[in-house]
Formats: sequence, C-alpha cells, structure tokens
Amino acid sequence: MEVVVQGDVLARFGHALSDSTRARIMLALRESPGYPAELAESLSVSRQSLSNHLACLRGCGLVVAVPEGRRVRYELADVRLAHALTDLLGVVLAVDPQACPDADEGCC
Repeated sequence: MEVVVQGDVLARFGHALSDSTRARIMLALRESPGYPAELAESLSVSRQSLSNHLACLRGCGLVVAVPEGRRVRYELADVRLAHALTDLLGVVLAVDPQACPDADEGCC
C-alpha cells in the first residue's frame, strides 16, 4: 500500500475520532454491539445526534449496521478496531499521562 493511501486511511480514522461523541460511540461499541436508543441514552446524546455520528462512522467504514427484524444493531466493522482503540488509548496515556489524569479510576 502506498504511503499516500496509508495516509488517507489514517486520516479517515482520525476524522472519526476527532469528535468526542464519535470517539465515545467507538469506545462503547468496543465493549459490545449496541442499538441506537440504548447508545443515545448511555452516552447522553439525542437520537438525532447519535444517528448523524453513526452515519459518519459508517461512511468511514468503521461501524456496520446489522438489521435485526425491525431494529438495527451497530457494531465495529472489524474486531481489530477494538484492539486498535485499546492500543491507541494506551499509547496516548504513555506519551501524555495528563491526557487522562483519572485513568486509574477508569475515566478513559
């Protein structure tokens, strides 16, 4: 893969995480798949806002929608994304421990 293409791929991932709500959605889906109503409630965002952010994450190819009858379940597009998010958090905290001063208390 060319460096230019790799840069575009990382930029897309960075765009997805550049918004704190999208980052929180990704972290929630890292734990388990979720349904829009439950995700909106647990993240304290409106359903409309959540829908817009999920559309962005789907467009970036990071989240997939899985129809279940009349409901739709959202999950990470690839299990490796969960590992990548965990690794990224670890690196950020290693480089800048002040990024999450309450890390020991589970804030991140």
